[in-house]
Amino acid sequence: MDHGKKLSKETLLPSLLEDNDTTTKSEELQPEEQRASWTEVDMHMLKGQHSHPDGNMLDRGEGTGEARERAPREEECVISEENYDTDLELSDKEDAFDPTGQTCYLEACEKFKVVPASCFLKQMRNSELSMMHRGLGPQGTKAMAVPLVTNTSIVRLNLRDNWMEGMGGAAIAKMLKDNCYITEVDLSDNNLGDDGARAIAGMLMKNSILEKLNLSGNHFTDQSAEHFSPALITNTKLQHLDISYNALGEQAGQRLGYSLSENTGLRSLNLAWNCIQGSGAAALANGLGGNIFLRTVDLSFNGFGKEGAIALGQALKENVVLEELNVSNNRIPPEGAICLAMGLRVNKTIKSLNMGRNPIQNSGCYRLLKSVQENQHSAMESLDFSDITVNQDFEDLYAAVKEMFPVLTVNHRGRTGTFKEAKA
Repeated sequence: MDHGKKLSKETLLPSLLEDNDTTTKSEELQPEEQRASWTEVDMHMLKGQHSHPDGNMLDRGEGTGEARERAPREEECVISEENYDTDLELSDKEDAFDPTGQTCYLEACEKFKVVPASCFLKQMRNSELSMMHRGLGPQGTKAMAVPLVTNTSIVRLNLRDNWMEGMGGAAIAKMLKDNCYITEVDLSDNNLGDDGARAIAGMLMKNSILEKLNLSGNHFTDQSAEHFSPALITNTKLQHLDISYNALGEQAGQRLGYSLSENTGLRSLNLAWNCIQGSGAAALANGLGGNIFLRTVDLSFNGFGKEGAIALGQALKENVVLEELNVSNNRIPPEGAICLAMGLRVNKTIKSLNMGRNPIQNSGCYRLLKSVQENQHSAMESLDFSDITVNQDFEDLYAAVKEMFPVLTVNHRGRTGTFKEAKA
């Protein structure tokens, strides 16, 4: 028998999946040649029923009698569309070389007892793979990770909202350590937790290809930040990172602040909708002051308050590259806005500042706009004071600043009236 045909299951399944028990071989394949040949992993030998990640049971009983009676030939592996109902579209044609890993994926699905996803099979030759809201779960994610290890077509991977949890996140992380083609990954809303964060952080310390990573909405805590901190110092390739909508707190701010001061790769960072406040907010702001690569930072919906605003003001004095800063909804009082304005007075790079929905009142808005007027080297193009009411004095100042900086636009809730009207 040709030794080239004697490929074992261990050869088809990467080491990524070694932690699971191998599938029991069918008792109907008695000949020694059938057990030695890789065709013993014939996909029509799937069991009568498989469980879908959403809990539905799919009947696999039809057609198995004929498959068992027909002895498989050594030269082919029969993979029939009928065996997978409407969820799989394959032909009986044998591929001598499959760079997409379809055969490997089908065997992985059998191993982990999940239904092969036709949507995945259809996209395996595309440059972008989108599997949002598919309910893959941990097992389905592990099966998908197998062929992605060697896939050479996909460069953008979107697995948003599949509830893969820590186990599935670890499988994707291990795959990304070996894959040298994927540059963009979206793992948002997958309940990765701190265990998934540890696996992703370990991947970032070794991966030198990934440029964009979305980890929004994964229940990360301060413990996750402990894993990400050294990874952000080591990794120099990742340019865009989104960790918004998590539960990162004060300790996370301290750890990430130190990492940002040492990071040399990130160009944009999204930390919106977390719980960073107090000393953590100050430490994070200090880290931004020492960073010379970040262009866009979103810190909205945290709790920076006065302490964080004071640190941000100092950071704007030191930072010479930051262009966009969003600190809306951060409970910043007028005193904090005045301190932040001191940084704007000397900053030469910031183009967009969002201070909307902070209790800075008209006085805070006026002082921020005044600092732009006093900085002849200011690059400011957009000031956002959404839901903050201003008075006529602010409008008069804006008219004067507009003559100096024609491109400047200011957004606010509206004008209440002049001081004279208020006195009357």
